[in-house]
Amino acid sequence: MTNKSQVAVQEKTIVDNVLNRVNEMQNEGSLDIPDNYSPSNALKSAYLKLIDGKKGQTLLDKCTPNSISTALLEMVTLGLNPSKNQCYLIPYVDKLELVESYLGTVTRLKRVEGINDVKAHAVYKNDVLDREMDLTTGDMKIVKFTPSVNDRGELIGALGLVVGDKGVLHTEYMDMDQVKKAWNQGAMKGNSPAHKNFPDQMAMKTVINRACKMYANTSDDSDIFSNNINRTTLEVKEEIEKNGNKEVLDFADDEVIEIEEKNIDKEIDQETGEIFNSNSDAEEIDF
Repeated sequence: MTNKSQVAVQEKTIVDNVLNRVNEMQNEGSLDIPDNYSPSNALKSAYLKLIDGKKGQTLLDKCTPNSISTALLEMVTLGLNPSKNQCYLIPYVDKLELVESYLGTVTRLKRVEGINDVKAHAVYKNDVLDREMDLTTGDMKIVKFTPSVNDRGELIGALGLVVGDKGVLHTEYMDMDQVKKAWNQGAMKGNSPAHKNFPDQMAMKTVINRACKMYANTSDDSDIFSNNINRTTLEVKEEIEKNGNKEVLDFADDEVIEIEEKNIDKEIDQETGEIFNSNSDAEEIDF
């Protein structure tokens, strides 16, 4: 049993080590911290998750100190905060891995100069949605979108918009067939309580995730943003593919990562922000 004094020492050691490294990187000019991001607050939030022992062994006890420090440093370099569900700390055997959520993707994209927000709207059968292609850029543009005032009818898709200083920079539309195919790649296959009870919210989160990635990978700002957009999940996948005894776990609309079943406490749907316990009931739904 870890007593309070031991916990305080562990917290000070982990937080101080990472903060020291962050300061070194800043002095070297190799790390820029966003103006509205506090590494200290994010690290303290992460530490609370590391010592959460409600379901048995804590992550602090389970994972190696080096992997913990590495995951926390990566969290800070990406400018993410786990208390806002922008990222998740996932144990794999004795190693801690950081996985960025769709909220983290949105957060980082909004830090790119010229981008103000990322919006999404559910689209129903009785809504009016007219689109056209801009022949000068090849981009799809929304000419008109008028939600029905009365009965909107069946949910048919979702619209995602990356909004900048000069208006809409990128438009992404997914019909429900595309949305459901994205859901079907996950462990829950779109059958979680949230997917069933709030399909409009889940569809909006799916199209937001797609819009962010498409914009980052196709715009002139991609070098600023996309260098690390999928790095964390890809590194986890490469690590896990080397090992057996696996369970499919959904992290994004186009990614499936396998996690060893006996070493993970929760299933996390990165795309929707849902966290599931072992009996597949929704434990947390972030709207």
